[in-house]
Amino acid sequence: MQEASNSANFIAADLAPPAEWNRGSFQVTAAAFTVLFCIVGMALWGLPFYYDFMVQQFGWTRGQVTSGNALSKLVVGPLFGFFAGWMVDRFGPRRLMLAGILMAGAALIGLGSISTLGMFYFFYMLNALGYVCGGPLPSQVLLSRWFERSRGKAMGFAYLGIGLGGAAVPWISHTLVQHFGWQAALRALGFLILVIALPAALLAKEPPQAKKPYHAKTSVSPVALAEFTEARNAFTTVPFFLLTLGSMFSIAAVSGAQQNLKLFLSLDLHFAQGQAARILSLVLAFSIAGRLLMGWLADCFPKKYVMVLIYILVAAAIPLLFAGRAPAAIYIFAAVFGIGLGGDYMIVPLMTAEIFGVQLLGRLLGVILTAGSVAEAVSPWLVGRLRDTTGSYSAGFLVLVALGLLGAASAAMLPRGKQSA
Repeated sequence: MQEASNSANFIAADLAPPAEWNRGSFQVTAAAFTVLFCIVGMALWGLPFYYDFMVQQFGWTRGQVTSGNALSKLVVGPLFGFFAGWMVDRFGPRRLMLAGILMAGAALIGLGSISTLGMFYFFYMLNALGYVCGGPLPSQVLLSRWFERSRGKAMGFAYLGIGLGGAAVPWISHTLVQHFGWQAALRALGFLILVIALPAALLAKEPPQAKKPYHAKTSVSPVALAEFTEARNAFTTVPFFLLTLGSMFSIAAVSGAQQNLKLFLSLDLHFAQGQAARILSLVLAFSIAGRLLMGWLADCFPKKYVMVLIYILVAAAIPLLFAGRAPAAIYIFAAVFGIGLGGDYMIVPLMTAEIFGVQLLGRLLGVILTAGSVAEAVSPWLVGRLRDTTGSYSAGFLVLVALGLLGAASAAMLPRGKQSA
C-alpha cells in the first residue's frame, strides 16, 4: 500500500503513466537513446567526417559536398516534414521510427557505393528522409507522452545517444577507413545502424493510457474539431512564430559549423585524420555533458532562460575557430560548442510542450523541425560556398555568429509559461 501511495505522487496531469519511472518508461527511454545514437549520432553527425575524402577522390568542391545536405533537406523537408507530425499522431511513433531506421541504414550503404554527384544526392535524400521519420520527432513525442514532471531528465538521458554516437563515430570511421577505405567504412556504418537500431525500436511502446489503434477510422467528434481548432490557432500565435524562428537561427549556426568542421580542420588547417577525429569526438563528447546539464536546468529553471543560454553558447563558440592554428582555441571551441549543441535539439520540444502542452506536440514539432531542416540545409552550403568563392571560412563563420545571436534574441522574447492558443 505504501508503494502504491508513493507511486501516486508521480502521476502526471493527463498522458503520463501511473508511475513516471517504471519498467515501461525506462524501456522507452533506452530505446530512444539507442535510435538517436544511430539515426542522429551515426547517420547524421557521422557523414561530414567523409566529406574531405570525397573532395580529394572525386574533385568536388566544398559547396558540392555540403549541397547534398542542402538539397536533401530542402526537398525532403517541405515534401515530408510537415506530414511527419501528422503521421506520428496517426500511425504512432514506433512505426515511423522503424521506417526511418531502414531508410537511414540503406542510405549509408548506398553512400558507400557512390561514384557520381547524382548518386550522392539521391542517397543523401534517403538519409534525410530516414532522419525525418526516425530521428528526434518520434522519440520526442514518445518521451513527452510517458513523462511530465521528469520530461527534461528523460529527454536529457535519451539525447545522450546523440552525443555518444557522434563521439564514437569519428573514431569508428577513422579505424575503418585506415583498414578498409572510406567507402567500405560507410557501408559498415549502414549495416551497424540496421543491426543495432531495429531491435531497439521494437521496444518503443506507448504509455498505457495512450494506446489506441492508430490505423482505426474514427468519426469527427466535437473533441477532434476542438483539437483541430486549437492546433490551427497555435500556428498563428506570436510564441509559435518566435519559437520556430529562434530554432531556425540556432540550428543554422550549429549545422553550418558542424558540417564544415572536418573540411576546415583537414583541408584548411591541415590536421591529420587522427587529430580531426579527436576534435570531432570532443565536440560530441561535450554535447553529452550539455544534454545532462541543460536537461537538469530545464527541470529547475524557466525553460525560456535555458534556451537563451544554449543559443548564446553556440554563438560564443564559433569565433574561437578564427584562432584555429592555436590548438588550445580549437579545444575550447570543442567544449563550448559541444555543450551548446547538446542542449540545442533537446530544448525545442521541452519549450514547445511548456508553452502549448503535449496534446498537439506532434503537429507543432512537425512544423518547427521542418522549418529547422530548411535552415539546417542552407547554412552549411552557404558557408561552404563562401569558402569556395573567398578562399577563407572567415565570412561564413561571421554569418554563423550572427545567426546564433538572432536565435538567442528570439528565445528571449518567448513567454515563460502556458500559452492559450
